[in-house]
Amino acid sequence: MNILDENILQDQRERLRGWHISIHQIGHDVGRKGMKDSEIIPFLFQRRQPTFFTRDLDFCDHTLCHPRYCLVFLAVEKNEVAVFVRRLLRHPEFDTKAKRMGTIVRLSHAGLSLWRVNAEREVHFDWQ
Repeated sequence: MNILDENILQDQRERLRGWHISIHQIGHDVGRKGMKDSEIIPFLFQRRQPTFFTRDLDFCDHTLCHPRYCLVFLAVEKNEVAVFVRRLLRHPEFDTKAKRMGTIVRLSHAGLSLWRVNAEREVHFDWQ
């Protein structure tokens, strides 16, 4: 299940759906409006293999790594979110739920940086 943070713009959600990418958004399709950051991780544990996309830097913390979910921090402009979500979901290293689970990913124009569960250091990938 792909989940967008509540603060992702509606037009970005609609753009993803227009590309036939299955996406849900906190406060619209799942969860409730106004969920606090501290409520997101327990919420993710209630879902099956969720990938959570956010622009909130608080989620770009390798101590949050867990094998049951993926956190994606989008270090891009708010009107670029959909493009970068699609790029991640099509990247050969992340194109299945199984490949994404247990990672914290930071997306930017420069590429992807990620932490995996039990990793000792961050790994970088270029865009393909």
